[in-house]
Amino acid sequence: MIDIRPFGSLGGADHGWLKAKHHFSFANYHDPDRTNWGRLRVWNDDEIAPGTGFDPHPHRDMEIITYVREGAITHKDNMGNEGRTEAGDVQIMSAGTGVVHAEYNLEPETTKIFQIWIIPDRRGAKPNWGAKQFPKAAREAGFEVLASGRPQDQGNGALPLNVDGAVMATTLKAGQTLVQTLGADRAAYLVPAKGAVTVNGAKLGARDGAGIVDEKEIRITAEEDAELVLVEVAKE
Repeated sequence: MIDIRPFGSLGGADHGWLKAKHHFSFANYHDPDRTNWGRLRVWNDDEIAPGTGFDPHPHRDMEIITYVREGAITHKDNMGNEGRTEAGDVQIMSAGTGVVHAEYNLEPETTKIFQIWIIPDRRGAKPNWGAKQFPKAAREAGFEVLASGRPQDQGNGALPLNVDGAVMATTLKAGQTLVQTLGADRAAYLVPAKGAVTVNGAKLGARDGAGIVDEKEIRITAEEDAELVLVEVAKE
């Protein structure tokens, strides 16, 4: 089954400095049919104005992944971590027993991110933060694992997560096709950061979402040059 969620159907909010679209229920947006996808709880499509951002605030027991689409995000937390993550790269924060962090756009341009939250496999883990550059050239026509807690990804250079799941990305040229297999007990969620594709024949435009379950494989064909982000987690 493939559940297409067009960008225009997403919930959202416009705070002036922040324009947000929510693939799942979040903050003041609530849709009982869109609360999660397996262990994937949040996928926010955020546009952050220059010189603004999220002031210090707490989290706990959540795996939070930030994929930067355009611009850069600057992180600071109460564990002493500071870092700047640029377009195409990823940062992770395992909130665990609790962390307070801030995220700012210190760039002269709007920063655009996907903010992804995954429910961890165990509560009360030690908090952790990390960021890493992932050159797009290395992920052409094949999904590169950016962050993962899956056993098969240990030691492959991906950022660590406290969940049996993974965040992956790929770039496709127009006309290229990529086949990705999925386990029977897995759920996947696919969003094009740019471009348009078909997924097992279903059309998916830029920033649309596709929830995928009970498909042995997904066949993705680029209708135009595309940049894709895929999350794979346990179905339950």
